[in-house]
Amino acid sequence: MLFLRLDFNTVFLEKHELYKDIRKDAQKKSDVLIEILGQRKSKSLIYAGTYSNVERVSNLLLEKTGEVGSDLLTAFSTWLAKNYDPNWMLTALVKRGTGIHTGQLHRSLSQVQVRLFEEEDGLNTIVSTSSIIEGVNTSAQNVIVWSNKNGTLKLNDFTYKNIIGRGGRMFKHFIGNIYILEEPPLPADTQLNLTFPDELLADVDEDEFKQQLSKEQIAKILLYKERMSGVLGQEVFDRLRRDGALMSGDTTLITDIALEISQNRSRWRGLAILNSTSTEYWGWILHKVLRLVPGGWDVPYTKFVEFVRALSSNWKSSIPELLDQLDEQDVAIEDFFKMERNATFKLTALLSDINVIQKEIMPEQHMDISPFIARLSKAFLPSCVIELEEYGLPRMLAKRIHAAGLIDFEDVNLTLHSAIDKLLEMRPEMLAEVEGLDRFDRYVLHYFYEGIARQ
Repeated sequence: MLFLRLDFNTVFLEKHELYKDIRKDAQKKSDVLIEILGQRKSKSLIYAGTYSNVERVSNLLLEKTGEVGSDLLTAFSTWLAKNYDPNWMLTALVKRGTGIHTGQLHRSLSQVQVRLFEEEDGLNTIVSTSSIIEGVNTSAQNVIVWSNKNGTLKLNDFTYKNIIGRGGRMFKHFIGNIYILEEPPLPADTQLNLTFPDELLADVDEDEFKQQLSKEQIAKILLYKERMSGVLGQEVFDRLRRDGALMSGDTTLITDIALEISQNRSRWRGLAILNSTSTEYWGWILHKVLRLVPGGWDVPYTKFVEFVRALSSNWKSSIPELLDQLDEQDVAIEDFFKMERNATFKLTALLSDINVIQKEIMPEQHMDISPFIARLSKAFLPSCVIELEEYGLPRMLAKRIHAAGLIDFEDVNLTLHSAIDKLLEMRPEMLAEVEGLDRFDRYVLHYFYEGIARQ
């Protein structure tokens, strides 16, 4: 076997180190961005790095750029106004040929924007966090690095190279223009260094991985085992670990849950009220749950509780209707995305661990909130609907297909694969029988069918 090291790229990256002239001057940086976009009529990715920077750049583009006059993007803007929020920044931004790509958006919405970015008369610019490099297959002639941050941390060299590597496209434009508006990270050799963050220690065997763990981490695992065995008993604790019954890997959080339920049993006897179809009494128990992770929900407890209560009607109500219900809580569409994500992942995991632990500590209560957890994990939508949204079919179109009687998404026996089979079978009559489809609904359906089509 012979190893040949080749210094070869399919495209050439022409780097413009504009940060040297900008020198952290915010106004100059904004002016440079607008100048770059004005000079370049080709596709551009703007890496903004954080949600606040995405908002900052988007506001700048709303102020400094004009509408592009694309019928397709006008239809998209109208669709966003009808199905999400007419006052949303993105609703106005797409008319200017710009989209937004972040990890908080519904996956189908991110996917359709990437598709529009590929269209000649579609989006010319996408403002993004690092989500654009996480499993997204797209590139652009121009990549503009607005920020050298990745969330709260500085970009590392590996991620930075991944971002600028989106510049250029083989067989289309062999030179990718990279505009660097903030100082990039120093070059570094890429090394695969697998370490265990403290948040995952609950699932780690300290004997098997003692070479990868610090002394402090080993001590933390041993303390966790001692305290949990003291609350649950050694046999029960070993069984839960062996079965992988606890979703959180945070030793501190799991221990806090066990101690709280053990020491205050009477306060947790009402947990089963979450299984009720009435949301009237959810509030007091959800407040207790949320307080187990203080400061971890991005919004005040009351606001988040009211969101979960409103979300319970997600299948029957549109997103604009849900936002109207939450008007008193001042919930914007950006808050909606953020809280739905926290509810379906973070709150679901927390409730699952509480459910497991309280059944061991208080078996006489015969409480099981698995039904509520299952519904919450799907954002109170039928299982296939939330799964199909990952495939590119927005929930509002699934609702119309259901209302037309073509597919019964409420059928508990309907699986993802059988739903896709039915959608493929019914494609010819789909456009004819689903009422109220506008131009962009049809565009989204066409894109979705391209994705699930069998070769």
